[in-house]
Amino acid sequence: MGDLSKEIKSRFSNVKIKALINILYTANWITSFQNEFFRFYGISPQQYNILKILNGAGQPLKVQTIKDRMIDRSPNATRLMDKLTEKDFIKRSASPTDRRVVYIDITEKGKALLASISEDFNDDLVKNITDDEAQLISDLLDKMR
Repeated sequence: MGDLSKEIKSRFSNVKIKALINILYTANWITSFQNEFFRFYGISPQQYNILKILNGAGQPLKVQTIKDRMIDRSPNATRLMDKLTEKDFIKRSASPTDRRVVYIDITEKGKALLASISEDFNDDLVKNITDDEAQLISDLLDKMR
């Protein structure tokens, strides 16, 4: 079992600060894992999230709706969508009633990419915790926010 104090060779003033640093450290560890995993598919975890949002919606969505639903609400969502458009994973279409509104839809190529990515790719990240522990972690993070 990992010990944050040993991993980063540091001591903490109290357990709450240690928990906070541990959350940040673990978030970066998860991000690194996911970046490496998605590199094989030529997309980022944020682009994967956009594709999953669109696929789950089953209809074109406004750009702002996608931004609101993203896990990582990065300010560069438009740039992420530009890259997905270039790869023909999504397509844009203007609203017939409002020129300022753009709708985004997943393409068949985007759906095929999602189908090629195993749904259980995150299993290795949580293999050492039980369902009860996972629920406790989730509850505590909800309480923290």
